[in-house]
Amino acid sequence: MAELSWAWFSSVGVVRPSLQRRGNEEQAAVQRTTEGFQMPLHYPRYKKEDYEKMEAWRIDALLGEYGLAFDGSLADKRSFAMGAFLWPDQL
Repeated sequence: MAELSWAWFSSVGVVRPSLQRRGNEEQAAVQRTTEGFQMPLHYPRYKKEDYEKMEAWRIDALLGEYGLAFDGSLADKRSFAMGAFLWPDQL
């Protein structure tokens, strides 16, 4: 599995700590990118087979709980959700 880059983390709202110590303009940009991320109390406990059968509305709701949005086909959304929530040995 490829390593995740900061570009991926920033796309889901995670910001490098070093960016938080910069000027006001960058501080405002950092604040805007972190507003959408939410951490629910529990991590999803679905298996790969569950994601493969999951309906589009349920995947959208699950991603929405974590502040994630993904535009694409149902197969793409399933793949994204599995990549986001399953450990590498579960894929």
